[in-house]
Amino acid sequence: MMKLNSFGQWVLMGRRCLNPFSRACMFSSAVKQWEGGVSMVQGASRGIGLEFVSPFFFLMKCLFVRQLLEKSDKGHVVATCRNPNEATGLLELKNKFAERLDIHQLDLTIDRTIEEAAKSVKDKYGYLNLLVNASGILSIPNVLQPETTLNKLQRDSLLLTYEVNAVGPILVVKQLIVKNLSAHYVHEKHMWPLLKVGGGTGTDRDHAIVANISARVGSIGDNGLGGWHSYRASKAGLNQLTKTVSVEFARKKDPIVCILLHPGTVDTDLSRPFQSNVPKGKLFTKEFSVQKLLSIIMNAKRSDNGKFFAWMVKRFRGDALDHQRICFRL
Repeated sequence: MMKLNSFGQWVLMGRRCLNPFSRACMFSSAVKQWEGGVSMVQGASRGIGLEFVSPFFFLMKCLFVRQLLEKSDKGHVVATCRNPNEATGLLELKNKFAERLDIHQLDLTIDRTIEEAAKSVKDKYGYLNLLVNASGILSIPNVLQPETTLNKLQRDSLLLTYEVNAVGPILVVKQLIVKNLSAHYVHEKHMWPLLKVGGGTGTDRDHAIVANISARVGSIGDNGLGGWHSYRASKAGLNQLTKTVSVEFARKKDPIVCILLHPGTVDTDLSRPFQSNVPKGKLFTKEFSVQKLLSIIMNAKRSDNGKFFAWMVKRFRGDALDHQRICFRL
C-alpha cells in the first residue's frame, strides 16, 4: 500500500519510492490493462484556415492505423484528424474494427483540440503505449512550394511549415505526457506520462514508444544538395526537439523510447518527378514503407532512444532485395 509521508513523498511498506520506473509499475496496477496495448496515430489533414491535405502523409496515417489493427486481433488504436466526419479512409476502418478503433478530432495548430483528444484517451484508456506522429506538409497548391533558391523564401511559408512539421508533433507529445495524468498518481513537480503509467502494459515491451516521422533531408550533416529550405529546416527542428525530449526522458528514467523515422522514397505523386534518379530497390510502395517502419517501432529498444532510423537496401539476391534497419546521423 502507498501513502504520502510527512515530507510529501510516496512511501511503500515504510520505504521511499525513489525509482521512477518502479513507481510507474506500482501505479499501473490501478489502471485497467488493455491487452495488445493502446496506440495513437496522429496525422493532420487541414489547418490555419487552409486546405493543406497532404496525400502522402494522409495515406501513411491510414496505413499505420490499418496495419496496427490487422497485425493482431488485440490492441486498440486511436486515430486523429481535423475533421473525423470527412475522414473516409478512417471511417471505413471504423466500420471494420468498431470496437478497437477510436477517431478523434485534432488540429495541430489549435492547442485546445490536442488537449481534448488527449483527455479523451485518458478518460477511456488511462494510458498509451505508442504515439506515432505521422503529419507533415511539403507543398500546398498555390500557397506553398518547395523552394529551389534563397530568393523564393517567404516568411509565411517558413512559419507554416515549421508549425505543422515541428511544433505540432512535439506539442502532442507534451500534452499526452504533461497534461493528461491523474494527480492522484504523482506528487512531484514533473508528471508521470500518459505514455505511460507502467511502461509497456499489455504489450511485450517494458516501455512506451514515441515515433516521429521525419525525413532524411532534415539531416544537417547529409545536406549536400540544398533546396527545400522550409521543409529541411522544419524536419531539422523536429529532429532536434525529438532528440532533446529523448534526453529528458532518459534523465528522468521515464519508461519511454523516443525515435525518429525516415519513410524512404515512396511511390506517390509527390515523388514521381524525381523517381528517375532513385536507385533500384530504393523506391518503396506506401504499404511496404509503413510495414518496415512499424517493424522498427515494434522492435525499438531502450538503447534506440533518441535515434533516427530508416530501412534501406542491404544487398541484392538475384531479383530479390534484402533490407536492413540503418541509423542516420541527425
